[in-house]
Amino acid sequence: MDRLRFSTTSAEQTQSFAERLAHLLEPGAVLLLEGDLGAGKTTFTQGLAKGLGVKRNVNSPTFTIIKEYKGRLPLYHMDVYRLTDADEDLGFDEYFYGEGVCVVEWAHLIEQQLPEHYLKIVISHKGENDREIALEPKGERYVSLSKELVK
Repeated sequence: MDRLRFSTTSAEQTQSFAERLAHLLEPGAVLLLEGDLGAGKTTFTQGLAKGLGVKRNVNSPTFTIIKEYKGRLPLYHMDVYRLTDADEDLGFDEYFYGEGVCVVEWAHLIEQQLPEHYLKIVISHKGENDREIALEPKGERYVSLSKELVK
């Protein structure tokens, strides 16, 4: 499947898009978020959290690597940017194959530890508030999910 691309013109639209995605997710979902600093990865995750029924404020886990939130499904928000050893075993498998939703920012830094199937989401600046969100599904589960999202 080719990349699916969406455009948003505000943080609220980015969050709304992510919230719609959250309603389609099932236990064990793995989302990889890529994009430059300030592209909107945390904004996207905030919308996802809202769609999962998370009540707490969601912010970047930059210094803690993994933050956990309770909602309809547990949300595991990971930021591996500052991970000093990409091969370090932090128990990622327990999260990737668990009962929650994993969101991994800067996932390319732990490529060897990623599961075989996932939905990669690339957020790009297109203007001050404009963003392009590109979905790159890997595995039939994520291809189907992406098709459902664009209906």
